[in-house]
Amino acid sequence: MRLVVKVGTSTLAHSTGRLNIKRVEHLCKVLSDIKNSGVELVFVTSGAIGVGQGKLSMKERPSDLPTTQAAAAVGQCELMYTYDKLFGLYNHTVAQVLVTADDIGDEIRKDNFMNTMLRLLQLDVVPVINENDSVSARECVIGDNDTLSGIVAAAVNADLLIILSDVQGLYDSNPFTNPEAKLLRVVEKIGSEHFAAAEGSVSKLGTGGMVTKLQAAQIATAAGCDMVIANGMNPDILYDILEGKEVGTKFLSEKHRKREVGYDYDI
Repeated sequence: MRLVVKVGTSTLAHSTGRLNIKRVEHLCKVLSDIKNSGVELVFVTSGAIGVGQGKLSMKERPSDLPTTQAAAAVGQCELMYTYDKLFGLYNHTVAQVLVTADDIGDEIRKDNFMNTMLRLLQLDVVPVINENDSVSARECVIGDNDTLSGIVAAAVNADLLIILSDVQGLYDSNPFTNPEAKLLRVVEKIGSEHFAAAEGSVSKLGTGGMVTKLQAAQIATAAGCDMVIANGMNPDILYDILEGKEVGTKFLSEKHRKREVGYDYDI
């Protein structure tokens, strides 16, 4: 099985921007255990700007591009140092892969990206992917690491994409404004009604909302990859998802739409 896991800034960091050490340690332990079971793992991480913001003692997310890029450069070092150390505790090697929109939009560069990814997986390495915010201009960014995770899942022919966030999943309306909003457990085909309900909030540290997660789901499911949105507060939830338990919102790819909702992924 080939699995892509994307983790948002709000899952990785406290509201101060500083890493949530307890949660990140737990996450890397669970991911390492899942990889030990034979799963090919690709890890898409947000957090460079938010962590850099915290390390530079900035109270708010930078509003100008140079400071944003500088914070990303500082934060990326902190993230990779942490991942290298924590995955290394469980004898797994990580590789940093930073991409921009140009890397995905240009066919030759995209082929190079895909070849590198597949070779890393063959070498039993965990690719840790982030958008290269330190050099990306606003007009040529991919959009959000949610979207990036969908692109990556499609590029590596993943079986499942899991997006861990600070929400339970997709609701039929905005749960922040409507206390009667109901969580959608399964989405077989994404429609305009789902985007209308996806008026997600954006945290002070992150950039993504539910709309970008739906965009990721469209990309992934079109490529034959299922996707799950779930709350990443407790990384053990990854075990439940892989065992087919009813967790968060599951988006079914066309080839899986006729299966039972609760099927597991045979890890």
